Amino acid sequence: MTSVKEFRVVEPATAEALGRGRFAFTDAYSVFDWGQMPDAIPLKGASLCVMGAFNFERLADAGVPTHYRGVVDPVAVESGTDPEDAVVPLAEADAPPTEMAIALTQVPDLPYDGPDAGYDYDAFHAAGGANYLVPLEVVFRNTVPVGSSLRSRRDPADFDLPFEEWPDESVDLPDPVVEFSTKYEEQDRYLSREEADRIAGRADVDALADLARDVNRVVTDRAEETGFVHEDGKIECLYVDGELRVADVVGTFDENRFSYGGQQVSKEVVRQWYKRADPEWVAAVGEAKAAVADRDLADWRELCEEEPIELPDEVLEAVSAMYAAGANAYTGTDWFDAPPVDEAVSAVRSLGE
Repeated sequence: MTSVKEFRVVEPATAEALGRGRFAFTDAYSVFDWGQMPDAIPLKGASLCVMGAFNFERLADAGVPTHYRGVVDPVAVESGTDPEDAVVPLAEADAPPTEMAIALTQVPDLPYDGPDAGYDYDAFHAAGGANYLVPLEVVFRNTVPVGSSLRSRRDPADFDLPFEEWPDESVDLPDPVVEFSTKYEEQDRYLSREEADRIAGRADVDALADLARDVNRVVTDRAEETGFVHEDGKIECLYVDGELRVADVVGTFDENRFSYGGQQVSKEVVRQWYKRADPEWVAAVGEAKAAVADRDLADWRELCEEEPIELPDEVLEAVSAMYAAGANAYTGTDWFDAPPVDEAVSAVRSLGE
């Protein structure tokens, strides 16, 4: 299980062929790379599954290759149908699905050889051969919202923006920016194009960037159609026999940042709440991440001296409604019994007041 979804293998991948599996989306959540947090957000898992499936099907219509096979109809499964026989397009599901059927590739172990040698990507690719999950996250940015890590790493002048320091508001970029970060290291780090190319193995880094731009365009177009602003997001990719395909999940309120009427409608709402309500834990996370570089230790969590608090009921209710109402509005279908998106957005906006 990842921090937010379970991973079910039906037929494992081999060096010669892709396998079959499913994501089972849960209501768990993660912020600041902590892993599973101490509580759960109702309807979150189903909302992410619906949005992810909707976007995968739009990508297919646009000719973008992915690992998506469909969703598992929960009503059919409840009636006794095997989940693999209940895989259907999203529109044919009789209730909001929480499972997504996907093609599987190989995910080799990434050995860690200590702070001096670092991670052994040569061993990773030797095991993966020509069929593997590329060990990178490809990040695309249309805006630089408050909270974006880009603000701490780059200056506005790098993007021909007409100010010296980042303002206290979201900033539109003249053109989308694509960046690369690590996927399987304990602490994510952004990479130069050259280092990303080395870590990608046989996959071409320019092709990865082009694929990210294609995904960004499809998601951004849909966001504009439905009143959202698509600020940034990421993709993961599998490489099989010379072809790249979009993997994991795309275009959800966890993988991407959206706003509506100037209000964040994404996991960023929860991040910002923790910064306000539990600054001791947020500071301890930052200190642990900084300290791990000087220790022969891959997992920074072992150095963190604080634990996160739980979300209060009113925060859980508001964030749950945000996920469900946002999914309804984005897909154009009332999958969930949720308030109108304007009302849900107003409720999460009030959390910061």
